[in-house]
Amino acid sequence: MSEYPFVQSVPLRWKDNDVYGHVNNVVHYSLMDTVINTWLIEQGGLDIEHGAVIGLCVESHCNYRGSVSFPGSLEVGLRVGHLGRSSVRYEIGMFSGAGELIAEGHFVHVFVDRESRRPVEVDGSLRKSLEALITAV
Repeated sequence: MSEYPFVQSVPLRWKDNDVYGHVNNVVHYSLMDTVINTWLIEQGGLDIEHGAVIGLCVESHCNYRGSVSFPGSLEVGLRVGHLGRSSVRYEIGMFSGAGELIAEGHFVHVFVDRESRRPVEVDGSLRKSLEALITAV
């Protein structure tokens, strides 16, 4: 987890388990999206309801290394693997409470104008917050 500048603890819910008794894979994608947007809203000043700029997911991927189930929690680590002019590639690690790597993935946002949906440059507090997540891994 030390390779991730931001780590958020996320409690698992009863409904996260699938019929096989472990957290369903769709939940992992939801957690990636949640942790990324938590960072963007709280640290980057992204206004998801009224802001002129929004982030659209254009790619996501997840490799599963282990399983977890409710009750429990995941520690979700976030870093930036690449920050471009209008896009960012996040890298995410999900760890059990015991520190076991459960899943790792990536998620790509392209920032666009809310109305035109055309790419816009990532700048200001948003860029500064994303730069804080860049690591040399």
